[in-house]
Amino acid sequence: MSTALWVVLAILFILIIAIISMYNGLIRLKNRVDEAWSDIDVQLKRRYDLIPNLVETVKGYASHEKETLENVIQARNSAMSMQNSSDIEGKLKAENNLSSTLKSIFALSENYPDLKANQNFLELQRELADTENKIQASRRFYNGNVRDFNTKLQVFPTNIIAKQLGFSFRNFFEIEEASQRKNIEVKF
Repeated sequence: MSTALWVVLAILFILIIAIISMYNGLIRLKNRVDEAWSDIDVQLKRRYDLIPNLVETVKGYASHEKETLENVIQARNSAMSMQNSSDIEGKLKAENNLSSTLKSIFALSENYPDLKANQNFLELQRELADTENKIQASRRFYNGNVRDFNTKLQVFPTNIIAKQLGFSFRNFFEIEEASQRKNIEVKF
């Protein structure tokens, strides 16, 4: 065999190894993004389970605040209905809406001193706050992995290979409305 053929075979071999390496790197990052979303999903499920108990507790003290309670339940049901959807944008929007309506239920407690003193309400509020903190941490983990994955999709030469293999950008899980960024003041 001639030297030129060996050089071509060596270049081809290196190219194949490089493509395999890029593909495996993309798969690793994609799986990390999927794992991070799964972590969020677990915490969201926990939040969904806590909300009906919280609403029932508040109902006993604030029965004439029916609209607020219905909004919370409607937002919860909307978010839950998106869980099996592949529409990440829809899921993110539904979750942001739920977070916003949950703040309103805690703001209600300001008007009802008996509710603020209720042990069930306080425990549910503590558990929900803990869950929200876990969601926030999971969200940061997810967004970090999405950042790494999207960066990998943009750098040369991976961007060429990624496009050919059908990899696409992922969306960050972020707050859409400025009003959702504000913390509700809850005073005890």
